[in-house]
Amino acid sequence: MLDTACQQLKAWATQPHTRDLQLAVNVSARQFAQPDFAQHVIQTIDRHGIDPTRLKLEITESMVLDVADLIVKMNALRATGVRFSMDDFGTGYSSLSHLTNLPLDQLKIDQSFVFNMHAKPTDAAIVRTIIAMAHALGLEVIAEGVETDEQRAFLLENGCLLYQGYLCGRPMAVSTLEALLVHALPGGDASPA
Repeated sequence: MLDTACQQLKAWATQPHTRDLQLAVNVSARQFAQPDFAQHVIQTIDRHGIDPTRLKLEITESMVLDVADLIVKMNALRATGVRFSMDDFGTGYSSLSHLTNLPLDQLKIDQSFVFNMHAKPTDAAIVRTIIAMAHALGLEVIAEGVETDEQRAFLLENGCLLYQGYLCGRPMAVSTLEALLVHALPGGDASPA
């Protein structure tokens, strides 16, 4: 999957309407536990010649078991420019102290909180708290599972500017995404100037 992601980033780098896109790849605890994981990622990035700042690796709270090993690997990758996001934040059992030790760039608010934030005041409070905590720690924050304008408005009012979900679009083929981006450019033309 990492190889495919790097191939896609390389292709996107050549087009004006896609060259600034980032691609996030979920990494399992088993993959991250491999002794040569960081080296493998760096070699894959080098082999494809991509800008590593366009690659984001998503980890989950459940991975934060061997913190020392995780930090060493994350720091090695971050030194090359790779970014990290804590996926499904708020659903795991990790200590909040890990947030200050891990070299993270972003927290992703789990969709279960976003889905219920208008029906359950406690979920709305959790969403606000995650946003405030991310900002206080200097991290980006993104909400998962945004499906309505009401959800997006709540997130924006509380300082969460990034979101993903069906409100943005359903899963689609890369070619469909690229076609949408071409039409989003001023004048609807993707040809280089």
